Amino acid sequence: MPKAHDLSLEGKVAAVASDPGHHFSKPVQHRIVLVEGHGVQGDAHAGPFVRHRYLASRRPRLPNLRQVHLIPAELFASLSEAGFEVAAGDMGENITTTGLDLERMPLGTFIELGPSAIVELTGLRTPCVLIDRFRAGLKRQVLSSAETGPPFKSGVLGVVRSGGQVAAGDSARVRLPSSPFRPLPAL
Repeated sequence: MPKAHDLSLEGKVAAVASDPGHHFSKPVQHRIVLVEGHGVQGDAHAGPFVRHRYLASRRPRLPNLRQVHLIPAELFASLSEAGFEVAAGDMGENITTTGLDLERMPLGTFIELGPSAIVELTGLRTPCVLIDRFRAGLKRQVLSSAETGPPFKSGVLGVVRSGGQVAAGDSARVRLPSSPFRPLPAL
């Protein structure tokens, strides 16, 4: 279990992406707008109720804990070493960060993005079969074999607690919860 002093609390936004359609990858944008309680303005996964196609077909009134998908750019470097070329937006994330250990953050962590946006982390993004359709064998690369740490590395999910514009180059600051450490659940 990581301790607060083990986690990097300052980072940057490397890229932002959104897509009004349900596609695996999202095109990179100059900026996105986060809307409190809703998600990324104009994105297919935004809304108060779950928008993930599989989950929405079974439980359409489930609260949307997947309004925003964040992924650390450092993952792309490790995937490249394994022979997979992946860039910002390719894995469906809305916000690509640098300098933050997103998957190691505790449940309830707040990520302050740019001048006013705040995302509360709700869980780990579970890699699905679509990841292998995007790049064959990629799912195996994001599954962790380590005894400690997150079970997979494909980013984190969260809900928008305060809205605002977010763009590449913006700051990304971590505010850890005051409650005892609870690992992010799989969503």
